[in-house]
Amino acid sequence: MALYKVADYDPNYRDVFQGQDIKDMSVYVEGGQEKVGTINDILVDEEGRFRYVVVDLGFWIFGKKVLMPVGRTRIDYNDNRIYAIGMTREQAENLPEYDENQVVDYDYEERVRGVYRTQPQATATPAYNAASYNHETYKYDNEPNLYNVNDTDHQNIKLYEERLIANKQRRKAGEVAIGKHVETETARVSVPVEKERVIVERVTPEDAGRAVAPGEATFAEGEVAHMEIYEEGADIRKEAFVREEVKVKKEIERDTVDAKETIRREELDIDAGNLPTERR
Repeated sequence: MALYKVADYDPNYRDVFQGQDIKDMSVYVEGGQEKVGTINDILVDEEGRFRYVVVDLGFWIFGKKVLMPVGRTRIDYNDNRIYAIGMTREQAENLPEYDENQVVDYDYEERVRGVYRTQPQATATPAYNAASYNHETYKYDNEPNLYNVNDTDHQNIKLYEERLIANKQRRKAGEVAIGKHVETETARVSVPVEKERVIVERVTPEDAGRAVAPGEATFAEGEVAHMEIYEEGADIRKEAFVREEVKVKKEIERDTVDAKETIRREELDIDAGNLPTERR
C-alpha cells in the first residue's frame, strides 16, 4: 500500500490535531524524561489513515531518521510532546534509516516492523506470524499493536456551541401595475370668420333727367348682373401633443432587522473525586 506525506495528502491535516502541528514536537521515552528526538513528518496510507511518524533521532543518533508506527506513540497536547512507547536506544540503532526521497515499500516496512515486533507489549493481542502473510495479503489491521491508536491515551472531547447565522432571502413583497386611462372634456375655441353679403342701394345719378341717345337704352328682361358671394367657415380638428413625461424606476431602501434567539453551548464538567487535576 502506498504511503504519502501528510501535507501532500491533506493540507488541512492540522485540524485532526486540534489545530496544532505535531511536526517538530519533541519525542520522549515513555515514562521518563529522556528525549529521543523530534517529529519530522507523518506518513498516511491511501485512505488517509496515519501509519507512521518520522522521528529525527538527533538526541540519540545524530542525523538518523526512522519510522515509528502510530500505535507506538502517545500524544500529550498539554506538554506538546509525543511519547515513544517501549522504544529503546538499541531498537533505534537497529531501525533502518529513513530517507524522504526513498519509496517506502512492503520490504522496507517489514524491516521496520521486524524491529518493533521484538518489543514487549502490555496488551493481550497475540503476536502476528510473519510467515502467514506476504505483500499481497498483509493488512495494517493485522497488527493493531503497531497501527491502532490507543484511544485511552488520545482522547479529544469536542465541546459544541450554537451560533446565530444570519442570511438574507429575496422574496416578492408585492407588485405595482402602472397603466393609462383616457379622460374626456369639452374644449371650446373661438374662431373669427368673415362672410360676404350683397347690398343693393338705389341712388339718383347726377344726370338724372338727361335724355339718352337713341339705341343707348335697351329695355330688357332677365339677369342683368351676377356676383359670387363667399363666406369663411370654421375648420375645427384635433391633434395630439405631448403633455408631460412620467419616469418609472425602482429605488432600494436599506434597513436593519434585529433578531434574537436562545442558543446553547457545552461546558466541561470534571468529577475527579479527590484526585488532583490540572486545567490549562
